[in-house]
Amino acid sequence: MTRRLRSPLPLVALVWLLPAIAHAEEAATAAETEAPAGAEDEGQVVITAARTALPANALPLTIDVIDKETLDRQIAISGSVTDAVATLTPSFSPTRQKLSGAGETLRGRSPLYAINGIPQSTPLRDGSRDGFTIDGFFVDRVELIYGSNALQGIGGTGGIVNQVTLGAPKREGLSGRVLLQGTASNDFDEAGFGAKVAGLVQYKAGRFDASIGAAYEDRGLFYDAKGRPVGINLTQGETMDSEAISLFGRFGYALSDSARLDLILSRFEIEGNHRYVPVAGNRTTGVPTSSKLGTPPLKPAANLAESAALSLTDSDLWGGNLVGQLFISRTRDTFGADITPQPTQQDPAIAPIGTLFDQTENRSRKIGAKLSYERAVPGFEALTATIGFDALWDRTEQRLIATDRTYVPQTDFRSLAPFGQLNLKLFDGLLRFAGGARWENVEIKIGDYHTIAWNTFRACTTPPAAPVTPCGPASYGGVDVAGGKPAFKDLLPNAGIILEPVEGIRAYASYAEGFTVPDVGRITRAVGTVGNELDDVDDIDVDPIVSNNREIGVEVKRGPLDASAAYFWSSSDKGQLLIPGADRTLDVQRQRIEIEGLEISLRAATPIEGLQLGIGYAHIKGRFDSDATRGAPDGIVDTDLDGVNISPDRVNLSASFERGRLSALVQSNFYLSRTFHSDKPQQPDQRNNFGGYNVTDATVRYDTRLGGIRLSVQNLLNAQYIDYSSDTRLATDNLAYFAGRGRTFTLGWDYRF
Repeated sequence: MTRRLRSPLPLVALVWLLPAIAHAEEAATAAETEAPAGAEDEGQVVITAARTALPANALPLTIDVIDKETLDRQIAISGSVTDAVATLTPSFSPTRQKLSGAGETLRGRSPLYAINGIPQSTPLRDGSRDGFTIDGFFVDRVELIYGSNALQGIGGTGGIVNQVTLGAPKREGLSGRVLLQGTASNDFDEAGFGAKVAGLVQYKAGRFDASIGAAYEDRGLFYDAKGRPVGINLTQGETMDSEAISLFGRFGYALSDSARLDLILSRFEIEGNHRYVPVAGNRTTGVPTSSKLGTPPLKPAANLAESAALSLTDSDLWGGNLVGQLFISRTRDTFGADITPQPTQQDPAIAPIGTLFDQTENRSRKIGAKLSYERAVPGFEALTATIGFDALWDRTEQRLIATDRTYVPQTDFRSLAPFGQLNLKLFDGLLRFAGGARWENVEIKIGDYHTIAWNTFRACTTPPAAPVTPCGPASYGGVDVAGGKPAFKDLLPNAGIILEPVEGIRAYASYAEGFTVPDVGRITRAVGTVGNELDDVDDIDVDPIVSNNREIGVEVKRGPLDASAAYFWSSSDKGQLLIPGADRTLDVQRQRIEIEGLEISLRAATPIEGLQLGIGYAHIKGRFDSDATRGAPDGIVDTDLDGVNISPDRVNLSASFERGRLSALVQSNFYLSRTFHSDKPQQPDQRNNFGGYNVTDATVRYDTRLGGIRLSVQNLLNAQYIDYSSDTRLATDNLAYFAGRGRTFTLGWDYRF
């Protein structure tokens, strides 16, 4: 049973932090007196995802950077980059602790995952595996840009999560890093043991450098706080009871003191061990889905991601900064087969209804190029201009691989997008104006296709674990659909203003539009009536999602004080709403969506040397036009977005300590209760209301000078809870009622040479 949390918690946390805030303000005042302002860019981290060499404080955006030390600490606790981002970012959904991230959002919309700017997301047929495409061992930092924007092209409606891989070695000769790590459940059950080994070797000789590494991880079975195996999701895939290998290579050559050529190669593969089958839980009595030893049908769920990128950079080309990149990437998202045949797999022409096992695989290939050039305008040095051009070709399809059938037809996406940005600095940085636009020229091509036969019957039996039997006459599906080449062109503007009266204190306001396509695969596979044409929007609506982000914010970064607050609101006339459908799948509906929210973050030093306290808070509310579901949209939002489409309100508390060779962290995430309402008589299913829960983690590291030893504990207090995704959807499905992971220990040793 989950514990309901009450809203006064943020106020209690703020009271707890008042002494630290007061001390930080005194220290900031002293720092202002003792250290006059220096160069604007000194010590600033360049946010590569923002497509500019200007520092973050010159951009009217909410930006966070998770540095290497912080990232490694979080990965040691929870196991992945996605978990690290979700833990540290209050407006990010809590992860499902599964291989699939379906329904995980940033500010209520899907983020764009990228590696060095290379898109990992597959919006044409969203396999939701984009958070598992590289091991965090090879990631130097994660750049988070919040809110809708078109800086990286397709996909950034919720924001950008850009994973920047390790840079070139800085010292001559041989260097590197080694990591050994072991994980155990609270009861040290043999099936719950996991292990990880990773290594990186770097070499630099004059202008040439090379970095080569590999990481292997064997994850054991997960257990909840009561010692029961966590339920396995055979179809969507798991990180538990799996093996993963990640390969990384970077080869660089300095063409001059300012110009570099880099080739970066990456390959990541994770696959389930295929040793467990699910055991149905009971939502009524609060018993979660579990797992037992067994042999699932067909192949295990898996994920493969490969990429190669060649980049040319020159920080002093004709007085400006040139960044060019060519890339190719390929992903294979293999979804598993369930223990009972699913209606979506049946075809009476192949086997009797209720006897056919099959599984799907999402296949995507991207080829792209990015080019940008930035410099101060000659004769008007206060104005910085950026011009660029992006091109992307994406081919995606989804097949039923056991019987080699088309599940989602091959879709070809082509985007050609020139863009320009201006940033004007006035009164020695007191005031800045920023703005620009991106022109998207998109074409989607799909040939004629035939929908799968499963749509020609209705499954009537319950519960879902029962064999599927036909029920009633054919209602939809198994039809011919005429393909086409819908094309879209749109100008996506952005603009903002920044006021920085004192160095380290700034206020900003901005407007930006983001662009993506809906999940074309979910839409095209669900066509069920004859006579549909892809080029006719009244038949099949694949119009793009254009979302905006309006935002006002304040930041204070002075001395030991790091605080920010931002209020945002966004809307999209043709948003994408995920609706739970048959067999625990998600269907797409196009509706008007409006989202607003508040984010607060505060980190401050205390009078105790080395001790820092932090708090984060996010409140997000989203609504949609439910009349669109009944075929009569009126453009008025009237119903709350559910847990599949928006994250819960959250409070994060943390205390970190670092002195000498010792460092430690304790953090708590409080996910607050939520009830979903509608202004219409048709109310959301109240069984999907969220009761709330909290999870506390801890980690401590000691540097022995022969490497660092770290002990991390996930769910330190061993709280029993149902994860947010399971608790807020599929109210009658006892095979998708998953508990969160119980107390888990991780002991690791890392050494740099």
